[in-house]
Amino acid sequence: MSRRFQMIQMDAFASKPLEGNPLAVFPHADGLTDSEMQSVAKEMNLSETTFVFRRDPAIERERGIRVRIFTVSEELPFAGHPTLGTAFVLRGESGATEVALDLNVGKIPVSFEQQSSGVFGEMRQRDPEFGQKHDREAVARVTGLRTEELESDLPIQTVSTGVPFTIVPVRRLQTMQRLQINFGQAAEYLERSGGKFFFFVSRETVDPAARLHARMIFYNGEDPATGSASGCAAAWAVQYGVAKPDERVLIEQGVEMKRPSRIFVRASKNNGQVKNVRVGGNTVEVMRGELTL
Repeated sequence: MSRRFQMIQMDAFASKPLEGNPLAVFPHADGLTDSEMQSVAKEMNLSETTFVFRRDPAIERERGIRVRIFTVSEELPFAGHPTLGTAFVLRGESGATEVALDLNVGKIPVSFEQQSSGVFGEMRQRDPEFGQKHDREAVARVTGLRTEELESDLPIQTVSTGVPFTIVPVRRLQTMQRLQINFGQAAEYLERSGGKFFFFVSRETVDPAARLHARMIFYNGEDPATGSASGCAAAWAVQYGVAKPDERVLIEQGVEMKRPSRIFVRASKNNGQVKNVRVGGNTVEVMRGELTL
């Protein structure tokens, strides 16, 4: 007997279709097993696919709407563009000013406001955990970069707001544009040092309005927009003076892939502690369909 599941595809961190980072959302995933969700995510072949499990309204008010996030290879405790895109789907046309998701890292609220570019959503991520600072020569060796191509006045550091990313500051935009890394070699280093992925950033940007140009290359290719890494980068930027506390700055990503993404980030700093990390952007619906199993 066939089972049918609605699917909605969103482009997150973009205000126009076919830009930003695509995401498949299954808003009524009851009945799917863990192995089926992993297989469906592989079928979608996007960086992430989300599955929504609705519960009693009283539980959802207290804990948020239950959502699980899968890449083509694994379930993630948290990821940025799936959180934003799924919140937009759940908000629908209701005009709600906030939607809270219950992810594997806990409750993540997403607030909404009307802007000239359309509805803008902003998630509050977990407070950052600053991990290991890395040797520039070691990172250069595993990424295929030269040591002099890395910033000398900013640290390479692993930061987590739910998923640990190793922030790698690169001096020149030109270096970022021709970036190629051996993922197997990089993954081995990251596993030893406690990072999930490298997140490369440069203060030289294509858009003069952007504060950072970013790229994230991983086992599924390249990510057009990485909201979880952008939260880590926001915390890192405030910690080391690249951005001022509570200043909303733009990170551009996906430019080299012809999937430009605009990710707006900010973070607070109180008594030397970075807190209240927020990551936001626009999201647009591009497709609806039905999965038959």
